[in-house]
Amino acid sequence: MKDFHGKVAVITGAGAGIGRALALELARNGAQLALSGRNYDNVAETVALCEKAGAKARAYKLDVADRAAVYAHADEVVADFGKVNIVINNAGVSLTANIEEVSWEDLEWIFGINYWGTLHGVKAFLPHVVASGDGHIANVSSMFGLVACPSQGGYSSSKYAMHAISDALRQEMIIAGHNVGVSSIHPGMIKTEIAWKARAAATRDRDDLAANFDRLAQTSPEDCAKTIVNGIRKNKPLILIGKDAKAMNVMRRLLGSGYMKPLTAQMRKEI
Repeated sequence: MKDFHGKVAVITGAGAGIGRALALELARNGAQLALSGRNYDNVAETVALCEKAGAKARAYKLDVADRAAVYAHADEVVADFGKVNIVINNAGVSLTANIEEVSWEDLEWIFGINYWGTLHGVKAFLPHVVASGDGHIANVSSMFGLVACPSQGGYSSSKYAMHAISDALRQEMIIAGHNVGVSSIHPGMIKTEIAWKARAAATRDRDDLAANFDRLAQTSPEDCAKTIVNGIRKNKPLILIGKDAKAMNVMRRLLGSGYMKPLTAQMRKEI
């Protein structure tokens, strides 16, 4: 998809962070925007910014973990805009807990949003994206959707699943002859508030974890959005964002399962 002008883009988790930056970047590239999130007021603020940039945009309240709500949302977007070209499943949450200590409630929460939320978006919007004749689906995974990290088992497994969905769907679209690109997006640590909204095991200090995340995060949401939009334009199957994500990918490719040894050693130092 080389030209975004007039294309209708759906973005979940659009109230802040990467989602808001993506909406503004696509607005500057001429796209029309259907933006959603659990906090309607935040999404409405994003819409106002996009309209100021000259784009047609509309806000929707949506919980991606609610399958019926996502299907209803897809119908509503098509009714409002007439078509859907781009779907970016961006809504996501984070969780820090060892497998031994993590609660079932927290696992169900993170899979409900990260994994099921993505699959709901893919399944609900795919017929409309195919019908557009020029479409793209992009799923925002993580650098921990490339490698698994201690204390991130629940998060990593939900993000690995998103990567798998993307790769399988891309191949299926090619086999079916549909003009639909599919990208798996893998950001490293981005300067957003995700760590402050995350959950953590009772044995961990979430504020300390979030402060450490802020210290390590080097990539801005704006730079992240530019990389994603450029990757969609070039129909890249894998979009890596930040030096940290690129380093994780190199380590995975060079060492195979051996990547766990240096990662484990590093985590021991930090505990």
